Amino acid sequence: MLNKLLKLTNEAKTSYMFPTLHQDVSKAVSDDIPKIWFNTKTTGSQQEYSTNVMGKFRCENGGCTRIGWGSKRVAILIRGFAGNGYNAVVFNQRCQSCNKLGLLALDVDSYIDRVGYRLKKWAGVRVQAPQYTPKKGLPHKTELCEGCKEGYCLEGEYEEDY
Repeated sequence: MLNKLLKLTNEAKTSYMFPTLHQDVSKAVSDDIPKIWFNTKTTGSQQEYSTNVMGKFRCENGGCTRIGWGSKRVAILIRGFAGNGYNAVVFNQRCQSCNKLGLLALDVDSYIDRVGYRLKKWAGVRVQAPQYTPKKGLPHKTELCEGCKEGYCLEGEYEEDY
């Protein structure tokens, strides 16, 4: 099965929120949590959890030799609010060649899986931890990760709680 990618506008920012994916997250948890809501505020959360999703990046610097890259370690901060509210901030990465922010194409399936799993855990739903098989790849470059700069990236470390 091919993962769906959500392509962003041509605006490179240090982080993104995806309220347009709320309906998909809601559907993913609806058997266990009847009502959730998306909060665009970044303050007032009761819980926070850092994890990773996947995505692809494109360098928009016309003078750069690197076109794009993929990452299985895209930092995400999930926040929980009262009454099953939540939001999720996905952090951008910089191009290794020119240090400009990339344009993110988010792996939608990994986002829905991670956010849905965390919401269920916070709601007290018994969920089985997903199987995790470490994958070989290039080392995580903290200097290019906006999540690392903000202190929310796992910096390449695996946490058993998903």
